[in-house]
Amino acid sequence: MTGRPLLTGVLLALASATAFGLTLPVLAWAGAGVGAATTAALLYLGASLASLAQKPFVEDAGAPLTRAAWPALLVMSLAGAAVAPTLLAWGLQRTGPVTGGLLLNLEAVWTAALAALMFHEQLGRRVLAALGLMTAGGVVLSLRDDGGLGWNSLGALAVVGATAAWALDNTASRRLADLRVLTVVATKGALGAVLTIGLALARGERRPEAWKVAALLAAGATGYGFSLRLYVLAQRRVGAARTASIFSLAPFIGAALGLLVVPTALGWPHLVSAALFTAGVALHVFERHAHPHHHHATEHEHPHRHDDGHHEHGHEPPFVGEHSHWHAHHDLEHSHEHADDLHHGHSH
Repeated sequence: MTGRPLLTGVLLALASATAFGLTLPVLAWAGAGVGAATTAALLYLGASLASLAQKPFVEDAGAPLTRAAWPALLVMSLAGAAVAPTLLAWGLQRTGPVTGGLLLNLEAVWTAALAALMFHEQLGRRVLAALGLMTAGGVVLSLRDDGGLGWNSLGALAVVGATAAWALDNTASRRLADLRVLTVVATKGALGAVLTIGLALARGERRPEAWKVAALLAAGATGYGFSLRLYVLAQRRVGAARTASIFSLAPFIGAALGLLVVPTALGWPHLVSAALFTAGVALHVFERHAHPHHHHATEHEHPHRHDDGHHEHGHEPPFVGEHSHWHAHHDLEHSHEHADDLHHGHSH
């Protein structure tokens, strides 16, 4: 699928969304009665331990972790591994997995805004329309069945705060997308766990029962470890904004499973909001983007393949598959389908 980077990125983001969405009901169930900071600590400890366990068995193509990566890693750990999951755990306990899960779609809106501002990612009318539909879905979801505003709910505001923190995390992770992903996930998880364990101790949160510890560690390994690995791989191919937009499927999965865990009567805001979010995701998934563009000569290191139309240098013996090393590019002008990856940050 090297000739279809958009499709490859879409599938990776969808897989990431599925892995994360599956954990939302588990988080609402096993996290009930557990301190928010303790919950976040267990989730990211699970993510870190699972990533470390995979390293001997999984090819982790990418540039090595250097000192220059640490500022972004610290932002990811503070915003994405400490603030966001703590707010989400606290908010889900008050909103329930259905409303709280659907509100998570707002993460895509904040991420797209930051990606356009910081990386000058080209979104286009289709993606902007998709984000507009999802924003409208979030507004509709804030309404009660009687039409009154429900934004005064502290639980809903906490979930919205979590989406903003994760958008900052997504923006930081875009800077690290071409590094060794398992190393990035393991380091972020470890730093996040340390931060939130300290917060839990400072707040005097009680230690949860053993079965809750096991369930939250497993949820962290799947929804915060494996999912983040797939998410970063998707960012390599389609950029921060598009990955976040496709990832919006995750709350639908979580909300659907949440109905099984905590049966909830669906009102018209849920149905209208789901329709708006579905239309937004569909617009993005079927996007195609191709035109003549120019690559300037450069030298750098990042994960790449030799059949992607950009990396035609040789190896002796020949190397097949994704790998990483320092390499040079010559001036090149061509046309093919692409998105905002490392080689396609050009303006339009």
